[in-house]
Amino acid sequence: MTDHANASDAASTAPPLTGSTAIVRAKRRTPFWDNARFACIVLVVLGHAVQRLTYDSDIALGLYLLIYAFHMPAFAIISGYFSKSDPPNRRQMARVVTDILLPYFIFEGLWTLTKWIVEGSANPNLTQPSWTLWFLLALGIFRLVLPYLALLRWPLLWTVAISIGAGYLPNIDSTFSLSRTLGLLPFFTLGWWLREHDVVERFGLLARRRWGVTVAAVAVFAMAGWSAWFFVDGWRAMNLREWLFYDDNYAALGGTEWWAGGVRLALMAVAIVLSAAFFALLPRGTHWWTHFGQYTMYVYLLHSFVLYPFRESGVLRDLEPTWLWLPIVIVASVLIALGLATRPVRRVFRPLVEPRPAWLFADRALAGLEGRRSDPTGSRRPREEPKPVRPRPDPRQNG
Repeated sequence: MTDHANASDAASTAPPLTGSTAIVRAKRRTPFWDNARFACIVLVVLGHAVQRLTYDSDIALGLYLLIYAFHMPAFAIISGYFSKSDPPNRRQMARVVTDILLPYFIFEGLWTLTKWIVEGSANPNLTQPSWTLWFLLALGIFRLVLPYLALLRWPLLWTVAISIGAGYLPNIDSTFSLSRTLGLLPFFTLGWWLREHDVVERFGLLARRRWGVTVAAVAVFAMAGWSAWFFVDGWRAMNLREWLFYDDNYAALGGTEWWAGGVRLALMAVAIVLSAAFFALLPRGTHWWTHFGQYTMYVYLLHSFVLYPFRESGVLRDLEPTWLWLPIVIVASVLIALGLATRPVRRVFRPLVEPRPAWLFADRALAGLEGRRSDPTGSRRPREEPKPVRPRPDPRQNG
C-alpha cells in the first residue's frame, strides 16, 4: 500500500500533441505485477483451504508445506517493491489509517462477533490479530521502519540478523504480530532493495521469458514438491509447518540448540529460490484475470469468512480419496479468489475493506483520499480512466 506512482507499475507515456489538443499522460500498468498479486492471493486461499486435509493426507501436507515455504515471503517481496523509503507525507500517513488500521479494527470486530455467534464465546483482544489479520499489522510496521532501514548500510544484512535473532527471544511473540513481522522483514526489505537498485529494469527481468529460465523454474518446483512429499514424515517430526509461520520462537518449536537460527536462515534461502522460480513462471502479458490482481485486499480479508464454516464444521476431514478431493479443493480455492475480487462483491464490501471516513481527519483536505484506492501490496488504481483535456482557445488567434 503505497501512495506514489511507480515507474514500472504505472509507466507514463506521452502521445505527441496535435493541433490545440493536449492529451493527459495515461498511466500504463505493468500486467506482470497484477498477475503476481493475484497468483499470490490464490495461494493464500489455497493454503488456508487445504489446511484441514493435511491431517489425513501426506500429499495434502506436502502441498501445504510447498505453498507456505514461499507464498507469504513472495507477497512481502511484492509489497516491499512498491514501498517508498522516504519519510511519509501527510497523505501517506493518512493512508496507514485508512488502508491498514481501520480495516484491522473493522475485521477484528467482525471476527469477534462471528466467534460469539458461532462458538458462543469471544475474547476481544486487539493485540492478538485474528487469523489472516496479522499481515495488515505487519505491513503497517514494515512501512514505519523502512525509512530507518534505508538510512543504514547493508539493510538486507541487518534485517536477516533481526529475523534470525528474534527467534531466540521468547518474549517476542504474536502480540501485534511482531514475531511474524520481524521474521518476514528481510523479504519486504529485499523487495524494496530490488526496486531501489533498479534490478528488475537493469537486467530486463520482465522482458520476454527465456525457455532456459522456464525449465529451471519448473525443475525447482518439481524438486521442492517431491522433497515436500517424499520426506513428509521427517518434516512432520520436526514440526516444519510451524517453522514456516515465522511465528514461534525456536525453543517452542523444539529448536533448543544454539544453531537453531540456521534453520530459519535455510528456510529464508529456500523461500527466495522458490519465490524467484514463482515469479519466473508468471505470465508477463494481460489476461482476463489480470485486473483481479488490483483487488487482493478483498480476497485476503473476506476469504477467511468463506472458509470458516468449512474448516470448523469438520467437512474437510477424512476426505477420501485424496486424488479426487484435493483437486476439488484447489479448483474451489481459485473460484473463491476470483469471486471475491469481482465488482459486485467489491461494491458491497467496499465500506468495510476500503473505508474512507473523511470526518475522521482534522485536515479536511485529506478527504480527497477517496480518489485513488490502494491495494495492500501497493497496487494503485484510479476511479476512472483519464480523460482528454482541451485547453481554452487563445483569443488572440481569433482576431
